[in-house]
Amino acid sequence: MAEAFDLVVVGGGPGGYVAAIRASQLKMKVALVERENLGGICLNWGCIPTKALLRASEINHLLHSLDAYGFAADNIRFDFAKVVKRSRSVAGQLSGGVKHLLRKNKVTVFDGHGKLAGAGKVAVSKDGKPVAELAAKHIILATGARARVLPGIEPDGKLIWSYREAMTAPALPKRLIVIGSGAIGSEFASFYRNMGSEVTLIEAMDRILPVEDAEVSAFVHKAFEKQGMKVLVGAKLQAVRKEGDAIAAIVEAGGKVTEIKADRLISAVGIVGNVEDLGLEGTKIQVDRTHIITDAFGRTGEPGIYAIGDLTGPPWLAHKASHEGIICVEAIAGLHPHAMDIGNIPGCTYCRPQVASVGLTEAAAKAKGHGVKVGRFPFIGNGKAIAMGEPEGFVKTVFDAKTGALLGAHMVGPEVTEMIQGYGIARTLETTEAELMHTVFPHPTVSEAMHESVLDAYGRVIHI
Repeated sequence: MAEAFDLVVVGGGPGGYVAAIRASQLKMKVALVERENLGGICLNWGCIPTKALLRASEINHLLHSLDAYGFAADNIRFDFAKVVKRSRSVAGQLSGGVKHLLRKNKVTVFDGHGKLAGAGKVAVSKDGKPVAELAAKHIILATGARARVLPGIEPDGKLIWSYREAMTAPALPKRLIVIGSGAIGSEFASFYRNMGSEVTLIEAMDRILPVEDAEVSAFVHKAFEKQGMKVLVGAKLQAVRKEGDAIAAIVEAGGKVTEIKADRLISAVGIVGNVEDLGLEGTKIQVDRTHIITDAFGRTGEPGIYAIGDLTGPPWLAHKASHEGIICVEAIAGLHPHAMDIGNIPGCTYCRPQVASVGLTEAAAKAKGHGVKVGRFPFIGNGKAIAMGEPEGFVKTVFDAKTGALLGAHMVGPEVTEMIQGYGIARTLETTEAELMHTVFPHPTVSEAMHESVLDAYGRVIHI
């Protein structure tokens, strides 16, 4: 006999568990099915543990820059195993926290793989054995995504790493190749370079961080090279050859073919949605290149079935998944939530220097037909950034020349991932340059550069 619920959520990542909690708050009887770790890839193998690793690399960089602050220390060293162990501990602590939150909100958790089993039914199995059959009027699919695997560079757990091996490496490789310069690739390249590895970053497109504003991409490219990283753009990976306990990549770039040798290679070339074995056959659910098609409230083509998070369209970000989950559940409950504007979703990359953005790039704004006013302010003109010893980077703002609407904001430099939410709020409130100009920013803070960038767009900048 199927156990009855108001809502069944398949997948316990940042989309699924948040949706389950919100549904419980709205007095629904909720079941959550998760086959691996509560918190999903983000908490266990992505967002959180990578930030713990990157924090360690920032400390290592700082320890080797002590002279600039008037300090001196000898015999600076680190225990790489302890660095990795700490990141796993952080992930474990937060995964346990999600378990507590679900229990607190009276969400029934099933350990196993969930699969659609007919109208309003989900079959749960573990290791091929049936665990439970669940019935619900509403079912949310939140099974996430996994790393894309390219032919010839399939991760083998030894020489070729996926993000999992890259996060739990037994030792620091002396030489490392990273394929793909999106957020994941750039973060791993930055971590290993700042820990001391010789890193080569390879990108097929004409610039690294290709979704960011071109000026930001160019700045990070130069910063990486200044740190000693080798960066190849417009590069085609022709072949990979394993040589004992080493690896060689044959790359064509700038009309030249180069062989790059390293100890390990990280593949970070995108994701594919986890649509397999979900029981989609025979339903009206449409799949486009491994991602389920939905409307603005998570509805699929099959009545009563919804999808959220990385299983659906871009941007593939944890905070987008969480907000999608809330919107989806509130729509199910009849609360008439606002549809999410993906142009208001901030993107963050936690490399050194940090990168953050929201809205349109300058090029995208012009391509959409906007006349634009663009402001820029470098951190070298910001007192707090200079005092921190991190004066490199800038803030860039893009406004509609006619209406003053904030079309986009782009930042590279110290702690910009903590500041971008200010522009996110501004866009959500449909703020114009007038409100931003009249906002009083505290002094001395790095955030003052955000204000100055707005002023610069209108010829009113003060400190540069």
